[in-house]
Amino acid sequence: MRKIKFLFITLIIIQHSYAAIWHVGAAKTYTAPSKVAALVANGDTVEIDAGIYAADVAKWTANNLLLKGVGGMAHMKSNGSNYGGKGIWVIAGNNTRVENIEFSLCVCASNNGAGIRQEGSNLTVSHCYFHNNENGILAGKVNPSKIIIEYTEFAYNGYGDGYTHNLYIGNIDTLIFRYNYSHHAYVGHELKSRAGVNIILYNRISDESTGTASRNIDLPNGGAAFIIGNIIEQGAQTQNSNIIGYGLEGLSNPSPQKVYAINNTIINHRSGGSFFAFQSGTTLFKGYNNILAGSGNFASGSFPTTVDTASNLISKDISSFAFANDSQYDYHLTKSSISAINKGTKVDTSGGISLTPTMEYSHPDTAITRCTNGNLDIGAYELCATTSIKETSLNELMIYPNPSTGIINIAYLNSQHHFIEIYSSTGQQILITSDAKAIDISNFAKGIYLIIVKEERRLLVAKIVKE
Repeated sequence: MRKIKFLFITLIIIQHSYAAIWHVGAAKTYTAPSKVAALVANGDTVEIDAGIYAADVAKWTANNLLLKGVGGMAHMKSNGSNYGGKGIWVIAGNNTRVENIEFSLCVCASNNGAGIRQEGSNLTVSHCYFHNNENGILAGKVNPSKIIIEYTEFAYNGYGDGYTHNLYIGNIDTLIFRYNYSHHAYVGHELKSRAGVNIILYNRISDESTGTASRNIDLPNGGAAFIIGNIIEQGAQTQNSNIIGYGLEGLSNPSPQKVYAINNTIINHRSGGSFFAFQSGTTLFKGYNNILAGSGNFASGSFPTTVDTASNLISKDISSFAFANDSQYDYHLTKSSISAINKGTKVDTSGGISLTPTMEYSHPDTAITRCTNGNLDIGAYELCATTSIKETSLNELMIYPNPSTGIINIAYLNSQHHFIEIYSSTGQQILITSDAKAIDISNFAKGIYLIIVKEERRLLVAKIVKE
């Protein structure tokens, strides 16, 4: 038995030691990802230089691959091309990780062209961008399989027939969808998933003023759904009257048929509809600390067998919540949001998933730690107390241009490792990063912010103004 174990460990070490790194780029031996797709072996890494790879499509069959853009996003701009009538990348191998890749303009005869067509088990997508495809990600029925999608933007995907979506996940075991920005799906859903377990955490899922999507979240076959800490905004031009649909094509997923909606901020700019729609047979809806702002009923369809709700705020008047800026989809609380501040109810853990929010969505497609400030606030954001901190001398820290509409430069930093935090005037942490010498604040709302630079032995503080 010891000899067998030793041989097994030796084989693993040998396989790992021979994993290759393939370099792809205009100035490299392999000028496009398709040139190496048939050459890579299990466990290999493909590093793709930033740039546009026009009409380049590929199928990946090896397992345990890491496919990533380097030096910026590598743009798979298909210009209507596809692999096998399916997508830009067809991933048939197992345990694939995709990082820092942009996928756009995929078209197929079936009207189902996807940025990624997932056919293998287990996929992680991180820091990517899917736009103007017939589907962003299209994943088929594979069990067992877990798909993790994080720090990624989905925009303007969909053929326009209502059957194609920003992303469409088939009957897999588990979907974890976190820290993403999904918006402007063309007639289809912003997120559709048939997974048995859906864990949807700290995203911005929105239609905005010009969006024509259907539901923001559609979970047509039920199962266990955890919807926590999300900004969900339905636009006036939506194609559907309800925002979150559960089990509406039949509760065919394995039990439990339960929905947990905790600390979400859900905005309805449509005239009417419902925030939730349930299928008959749903056994539990647990809804705590949600803000439901705008027109529409709390729920439609058949109410779940057990409804457990507490500390939800519901009002047709969006302005009554005193959000930071509804017109810019900034739903941070302000000091005037008195109905939400410190009014939340503590929530327990269910199914091994903590129902206490620990993070907050930070635009675009990232997240920060949710602060602890007295009792839990209602909604997706916590209003943090502002503390008085003396500003640093300009000789120690210089921010320029200041005021700014876009990039700010940070000068007179020591060469040592440092962290940068930016807070709004209400004390809300907006950004945290490390070792940066320039920061893009173009997506910040107009106003005054506090920037704190933390070095090993000192703290540098300054105000910045976004015009």
